[in-house]
This record gives sequence, structure tokens and C-alpha cells, in this order.
Amino acid sequence: MTVFTNTGPLIALASIDSVELLQKVFGEVRVTSSVIDECDAGGPIVVPNLRSYEWLTVVEPPQVKDAHPSLLELDRGERDTIEAARAAEADLVIIDERLGRQVAERLGLTIVGSLGVLAKAKAAGFLPSFRDAAARMVRAGIRFHPDLIDRIATRVGEASA
Repeated sequence: MTVFTNTGPLIALASIDSVELLQKVFGEVRVTSSVIDECDAGGPIVVPNLRSYEWLTVVEPPQVKDAHPSLLELDRGERDTIEAARAAEADLVIIDERLGRQVAERLGLTIVGSLGVLAKAKAAGFLPSFRDAAARMVRAGIRFHPDLIDRIATRVGEASA
């Protein structure tokens, strides 16, 4: 399975010290060098040195002459992630930002967000509680609509809070 992740999910997972869930759920995960650069730039949530993970493969974004016009609305990391995923015919792209998700879907990519990663980790037995992990992300400053958290929690068999 070919999986790419954008910056947002890496930050969200780092906020709960769970970047390794990506490897547990998907095995090898690919990121573009621009995503590495965005994570290295720092912010309120510290992302670990991604180059130290053997299961995380850093790829250079493809040189695209005629980018799809909707990609021009995205930041560099999102644009490069989507282009690299398209070039690799990726099975899945992990992306949280609404506009990035919409563009990726419009271009035929299958997407999941940070909450989807948590749901998959919960279903595979790698996470004791989806709801607790999502709540920890929210407390760290990651924004998700409460109704979305409730819907996914219900889907993975966790009762409403």
C-alpha cells in the first residue's frame, strides 16, 4: 500500500506523541521533502525528527509542468504531497486541511485525516481509546468539529461522551 501524509496529520499525531501510529497502521509512509521542511520549521507543537524514522520515506516532489489549477490554492506541502501521491498512484493520502482534502478528492485520490488514522489504529488494537486520543489532540490545540469526533467514535464502538 502506498501512503503519503501531509504536515497537518504529523503535527496532530506529534501532539499526542503518537507519530508511530502511522507505521503501525500503514507500514511504510511517504512524505515529501517540503513536508519535512514544514515540520522542521517548528511551531507550538514539536514534531520529532522525521528523518530518523526508518519507515518514513522522504521523496522529492515531481516536477510538474502544468499543475492542476486547484493545486495553486494550496500551500507548498499540500501541493507537493498531492502531486507526489498522484505521480506514485498512491492508495491513500493523509491530509486534514479542508481545502487540501477537497482538491485531493477532486483529483481522484483517496484521503483520510488524523481522526481516520486514530480510528484505524483503534480498530487494529493499537490505540486503547479513539475518543481519549482525539480529546488529547484537541487539548493540544488541534481543531476538529466535536460532531465529527462523536460520529467516528460511535463508528469505532465508543459511546458518546
